[in-house]
Amino acid sequence: MINNKIFLSVTLSSLALLAPATAHADNTASAATSAAPAAVSLPMPAMAGPLGLDANPLGFNAGPLGKIYVSGAVTGMGMIQNHPDTGDKKARADITNGQLFIQNTSGPVQFYLQGGAYSLPALGTPYLRENKTTAETYGYLPQGYLKYAPNSALSVEAGKLPTLMGDEYTFTFENMNVERGLLWNQENAVNRGIQGNYTTGPWALNLSWNDGFYSNHYTWLTGLATYTMDTNDSLAFFAGGNLGRSTRNTYATPLAQNNSSVYNVMYTHTDGAWTFNPYLQYTYVKKDTAIGIDNSGQTYGAAFLAKYNFDQNFNLAGRIEYIGSKGTVVGGAPNLLYGQGSRATSITITPTYQVNMIFARVEGSYTHATKTVAGDAFGTSGNDKSQGRLMLETGVMF
Repeated sequence: MINNKIFLSVTLSSLALLAPATAHADNTASAATSAAPAAVSLPMPAMAGPLGLDANPLGFNAGPLGKIYVSGAVTGMGMIQNHPDTGDKKARADITNGQLFIQNTSGPVQFYLQGGAYSLPALGTPYLRENKTTAETYGYLPQGYLKYAPNSALSVEAGKLPTLMGDEYTFTFENMNVERGLLWNQENAVNRGIQGNYTTGPWALNLSWNDGFYSNHYTWLTGLATYTMDTNDSLAFFAGGNLGRSTRNTYATPLAQNNSSVYNVMYTHTDGAWTFNPYLQYTYVKKDTAIGIDNSGQTYGAAFLAKYNFDQNFNLAGRIEYIGSKGTVVGGAPNLLYGQGSRATSITITPTYQVNMIFARVEGSYTHATKTVAGDAFGTSGNDKSQGRLMLETGVMF
């Protein structure tokens, strides 16, 4: 759930300070100089752009904890769609984020707290309102952890951690697009557990023991290896899965996905105003009749994300995806998409405009499914093959 997890290599290091502005000269022959305040680049929450937090967030000194920073996101959206599922609506208006981020970023003992309400709109799935999403997923503290960093190369984190999996992040403001994509729907978002991080040369390595799809059953092992080739290119490999079994089956913890294994290959390339993020995904659910999975199932997918910055305020992002599943109803395979053996494609376009703390972005998306099983696709009957959405998200980032 779901640009690659390069942010993890950022969380391994302490606070990055950008160079202070150069001194100014006045119109007199004897120019006076003054230094502008240093901009602060906070490592969390991870941001793929185009949205960004205030470069000068609120900060205060807290004795042995060092400087603590407070930032946040308050955002809302309006949406219209066709072929809504039963219980969903053709038109929606809702809060997408009302969150605060509190963190310190230096010293051997660090922490990160993210608290508030949120919704998690995703392509091809019914929209769940903010109050229900918060209650049925990760609560009012969706992420928070303690971090021990004895040096700049090594750190250990424990708590409610952002997943290592996939190429898109969890919350709307973190991503190029408002909605997360079809591949994200096969991935988890928040893990309770422990994670070790290590950087050496061009490599960033991350290993986590956690509860997978928020199952509170600690049987998942996940790992991410990121190789930075140069300032414009990086390649990341993810692998993880459930080494045991879990019978939990909730909105945040779907039974089949929580007993799966997931593999990603993610590439990032920047070229001037362009950013490209293609990635591949494969998931496998093993047969386990003891928990009601009568046969194995799998998905395979590919996504291409791109972003172009017209200037410092205006940006255009797009995403194209394909995902397919294997297995049959008769064979007892789990339903991982729109019925066993179904496939889907999507396209998403998101222009974004941000000035200082205020932003607005419009998003158009279209999802089309094929080889669906009756009752498992779109619409109140579950037999419609496509869904289009038009969204507007706006708010403040501070």
